[in-house]
Order: sequence, then C-alpha cells, then structure tokens
Amino acid sequence: MIVGIPREVKPGENRVCMTPAGAEVMRENGHQLLVQTGAGLGSGFSDQDYYEAGAELVDSPQELFARSAMVMHVKEPQPAEYPLIRPGQVLFTYFHFAASESLTRAMMESRAVCIAYETIESLDGTLPLLTPMSEVAGRMAAQEAAKYLERAQGGRGILLGGVPGVAPAKVLILGGGVVGTQAALMASGLGARVYLLDTRLDRLRHLSEIMPKNCLPLMSSPATIRQLVKEADVVIGAVLVHGAKAPKLISREMLKTMKAGAVLVDVAIDQGGCFETSRPTTHNDPTFVVDDILHYCVANMPGAVPLTSTVALTNATLPYAVRIANSGWQQAALKESAIKAGLNIVNGQVICRAVAEAFSFAFRSMEDILSTESPH
Repeated sequence: MIVGIPREVKPGENRVCMTPAGAEVMRENGHQLLVQTGAGLGSGFSDQDYYEAGAELVDSPQELFARSAMVMHVKEPQPAEYPLIRPGQVLFTYFHFAASESLTRAMMESRAVCIAYETIESLDGTLPLLTPMSEVAGRMAAQEAAKYLERAQGGRGILLGGVPGVAPAKVLILGGGVVGTQAALMASGLGARVYLLDTRLDRLRHLSEIMPKNCLPLMSSPATIRQLVKEADVVIGAVLVHGAKAPKLISREMLKTMKAGAVLVDVAIDQGGCFETSRPTTHNDPTFVVDDILHYCVANMPGAVPLTSTVALTNATLPYAVRIANSGWQQAALKESAIKAGLNIVNGQVICRAVAEAFSFAFRSMEDILSTESPH
C-alpha cells in the first residue's frame, strides 16, 4: 500500500504523524511511504532522515493525496485539504468529529474511509491511540496552569506549590482518566493542593491508593464542583465521553463565584470543551479572559512539545497503521475489533453512534458497512 505523510497545516501544529524509524518499519513490511518535504522539521526530523529510512519525498500535498491509498495525519484534515481527498481513500488521524459538524459533513461528502485514532478501543476498554497524547496534554495542563498563574501572564500572581509559610495553590481537576491523573501527578509534584474529581467509585478507590497525599480524589457532583470552584486557583477540564461531545461542567454563572485571575485549562476542547465559556485557541494566541477568569483552550496542546509527542504518537499508531496497510481497511476491521471501533465515517455514512447523535445524522452499523464493503 502507498501511505502518505503530509505536512501538518493546522496553525501551530509542529508534530508529524510518523518518525523516520516508523517509516523504516512500514518499508520493511512492504509498503511505499510518501512524505511531503518539510513534514518532520517541526519535530526535529529532516527530509534526509526520511529518505534514508526509505521514504519517497514529494513536494506538494496534491501529489501526496493523489498517489496515496492511505493518508495519515496528526490533526483532522483542514478545509484546504478537503478537495484533495477522494472516495475510498483511507484517512487515519485524530478527527474528534463530535466537536465539528462542518468537518463531519465534509468527510461524509468526500466518501473517504475515516478511521479515528481517538475511538480505536482495546478489548479492555482503553483507548490506546488517545492515551499517549492524553498523557502529554495532562502533564502540559499543569505546566501551563503554573505559567498562567503568574501575574505577568494575567493570573493571580501565585506560585503553584507555594513556599514554606505560604499556602500552595488549589487545583481542581475534573476527570480522573489519563489526562486528569497525569495533570494531578504534575500539580501534586509541584506542591499544589489538588482535588481530583471523577464519577466512578472504583476509579476513585484506585486513585486514592496511588496518588500523593496532597491529592484528594473525590466523587464528582454538581454541588461538589460548585463548592470547590469558589476556592480554586486553577481548574483543569479533563473529561472525556468516548467519541461524543464533552459535558459542560463549569457554567458562566460559576465564573462569577471564582477568584479574579484564576486559570481554566480546558483539555477537553478537542471534544467541544467542558466549560460553557470555552472556545478553541492556538499556541500563537492561547488565552482569553471572561469575567476576570483566564481561559487556556489550545486545541492541540501536545503540538507545543512536538518531538516528545511525535515519538509517543508513532509508538502507539504504527502497529495499527501496519495492520491496516497489510490487510486493507476492510479485512483489518473484520480481524480486529479495535480497528473496527476506529471506523467513524465510511462511504459517506456515519457509523459511530456518538457522532451521529451529536448532529442528528442517520446512523448505520459497522456490521452493515463491513458486509457491504468487504470483498467477496
């Protein structure tokens, strides 16, 4: 199979979806890799690195899309790329369809095969391709919160961990999954007083056993959030509903009860955000203020640390990319439930229920699609 690795065009996105080491593995499996010139520069990988790994370099996205049976990305296709996508072409990337009706409609109209990193699901219920970027984003969330608490950045002017004789910051984290746990570990390690909320009692028991003593896992409820948000210097939104829009847990009214200069970090912004006042921002213009509360809502947080992120992403996605390329998407999905779960849109039809429900689109089951599309 010919697999294309384009240069990312989303503003502030410096990651690339595959390292040269990954390109070598694809070649060893008998596949031809096309890499757009300059694709890896933001992550520290030169065109020569890819050439030496056996990839063919192409100058334009037009040539790359025209020749590739499967195109891999880091972020969702951008409007400038929509005309380049053709029916039956496999797109393998982060989509987060439920957060964007326009993207969903564009991919339906393209009649491409859209396999979303974020909905590939292992037998144990984990999301193996979402996990590495969630780990990066969670750790970054605490790092960015500490930065924007500084007065020069518009924050309250306090040190996250305090100093002897001065109380540390109070950090409220909504969601005890991968993002929330990593954010809590970082914030706790810096000395903050951390409240980590989740709705799953078994998860809270586990967190109580493994988290530092300055992190308090609590059962989440609207009343608990309303109470803690008044005391919080930082709120980190780390909720995830598999394939669907994030719930709005912090309302505009709650902002009026918060301390001026407090910081909100919405890691769930890729899925629509979990604060009512959130809107996507970029690394070039990362924050805005509503009711004296600083909002950080960068939609591709791991793009700020592209070398770490690219290596971590390739480690997770490469085995799946190899299996899809080896067997074709139909047979790969029939053989492996994880890849089947990654299918979101095929031949213009939405086959991810959460995406269909987000926009009241018609839903078609994966079994129907696979039986129709599978070669006989």
